[in-house]
Amino acid sequence: MAGHGEPPEGAPEGLPGGSDDEFRSVVFDESFVRAARLQEYSATERMADHERAVRHRPVWKARGHGGGGGGRGGGGSKQALLLVLLVALAFGTALYMGVRHPYQPPPAARAGLMRMTVIPLAPEGRVPGGEPEELFRRSPAAQFATGAEGINLPAARRTTHFSEGQVVAALSTVKDYLVASSLDPAVLGGRTVRPVRALLDPDQLDQFDRSFDRPADDGRHAATGWLVRFDPAKVALAVGVQARVHGVLRIEETESNHLEVTSDHIFVYALRPSGSAAGRPQADAASLFTVRRELHFRFDREDLRMHRAELLVSYAQAGPQACSAEMASHLRPVTAGQRATAEGPAGTDPYARGPATAALCGALDPSAMPSPRAP
Repeated sequence: MAGHGEPPEGAPEGLPGGSDDEFRSVVFDESFVRAARLQEYSATERMADHERAVRHRPVWKARGHGGGGGGRGGGGSKQALLLVLLVALAFGTALYMGVRHPYQPPPAARAGLMRMTVIPLAPEGRVPGGEPEELFRRSPAAQFATGAEGINLPAARRTTHFSEGQVVAALSTVKDYLVASSLDPAVLGGRTVRPVRALLDPDQLDQFDRSFDRPADDGRHAATGWLVRFDPAKVALAVGVQARVHGVLRIEETESNHLEVTSDHIFVYALRPSGSAAGRPQADAASLFTVRRELHFRFDREDLRMHRAELLVSYAQAGPQACSAEMASHLRPVTAGQRATAEGPAGTDPYARGPATAALCGALDPSAMPSPRAP
């Protein structure tokens, strides 16, 4: 008779005390059964019309190592569901905060008003006249380059926060501005301002337009602070003769979000009298007119991308001109054979309201004029 706890037929095969010891190492624990990919249908299920005797089961991944945690395969699905819920909650919170409190980028600094000074240089005697090429040969501009060739870009090197390409963009914009405002015949003749206006930061356009609609010698609204242009009733460019140009460009990074460029150039023009100047001595003779322009530009990244500049400061000396000449709208040269009037600059009224201004005038050094003809 079998002992207590054993079946009547004895111990099962494959277990200790059984007759078949070769499968003793095989243990079909719960994790093994759950990991099975196939499962045999029950007797009742097999009575139905099943083409296959087995069915596929989902793969259960046991937690931990070994078989001890295999009975809790459902924990993986719970963790995955929890992760999905957390992601959805985070996304919903971000979306809600974005709608209720949208990110507002800090406002970009607006371009300020450009400050300008234009100083006439009065000649001591009569202005020399002659043919343009001869005058250039006898002047300090004899070795200057012709036109835009005199505006040379320095070697471009990247800065701490700006690439080499951005540095080149700033320098190229400044050169384009100098060409448009100092060498374009239509601008010099007072027929257009568009090429210059197109290169300015939009925040400065109101000041620019005001300078041409109502020019004033107030340090803010002189047309001649933005560009070079001559009174067409007084002079005209000598036909077929380009200006002589010499100068330098300097660039530096002043802040992490700004590049600044300083230009310092001398422009020498050959002019002839026109209009009301006809009939005067040497009315057909040309004369030279010199303008030294020092401009200070600033660029942010948007300016660099849009090929435009903010003009901070414009300082110009121009002659030969009379000290009393009104220069807010046009430059008014003293032409060949003429003398500047003896009148001094316009008076300065310290009681006048508005920005303080001071009338300025300089004497044109004789060495800046063409030398006398050799005997």
